[in-house]
Amino acid sequence: MNNANKILGHRLRIGVVIPSTNTSAQPEMDDMRPRGVTNHVGRMVIVDEPLIEEPGFNSVIQTMRRSTAPAIKSLKDCQLDRIIVAVSPDAYWHGIEAHTQMLAQLQDTAEGVGITCSADAIEQALVRLGNLRHIGLISPYTEIGNDAVTQFFNDKGYEVIALANLGGQSPSRISEVSHQDLRSAVEKANAPGVQVIVQVGTNVPMAGFAETAEQWTGKPVIANNTALYWHALRMSGIDDQLDGFGRLFSCC
Repeated sequence: MNNANKILGHRLRIGVVIPSTNTSAQPEMDDMRPRGVTNHVGRMVIVDEPLIEEPGFNSVIQTMRRSTAPAIKSLKDCQLDRIIVAVSPDAYWHGIEAHTQMLAQLQDTAEGVGITCSADAIEQALVRLGNLRHIGLISPYTEIGNDAVTQFFNDKGYEVIALANLGGQSPSRISEVSHQDLRSAVEKANAPGVQVIVQVGTNVPMAGFAETAEQWTGKPVIANNTALYWHALRMSGIDDQLDGFGRLFSCC
């Protein structure tokens, strides 16, 4: 169907693939939706196991990997223009080469529809904000997840100067944060030498809070879901600037 013949989504149809435990990505991305763009959600069914020890973390990762392709396929008949895979740890787990292989597999599953993943979206955001290299990182995970994400950024040539840990005990509980939790995390991540604060984890409801944090830190604050949606729009030729979601959407 020609986009001009669509009443809804006449500019863009975006698929958003999210874990069954995630309650933040869908409402945040709906809030960022410009005129003429529609979001279409597919759920990957995962286990809500504890993320404290390696067996539980690995079990969650493996379940995500098994369920991502079926979730993408569930959106096949929506005639999508772009698909956001809104999971964070699987984009970083086991390093750059593993991520490249995963992205290729997802692209094959999507049958030519472009894929947006967290690692690529955040990296592009850092480039567009001025090729920023010194990061204050906010992670929702426990130590095992923090190590993987930090190593990924280091391997890409970034320097993670400070790390703030929100300590999500399970995938669903990652969303259980207050504004004070987010403020404390930003303050910890905003160490001397940090150029930009980056938050990973798509179940952390930080898209709206990021702009507030930019006002008192004076630095760009990249929320994971904001970066994903920004990337999907920009890769699809939509350059709308949106208020309320930080510097990334208002200048880049």
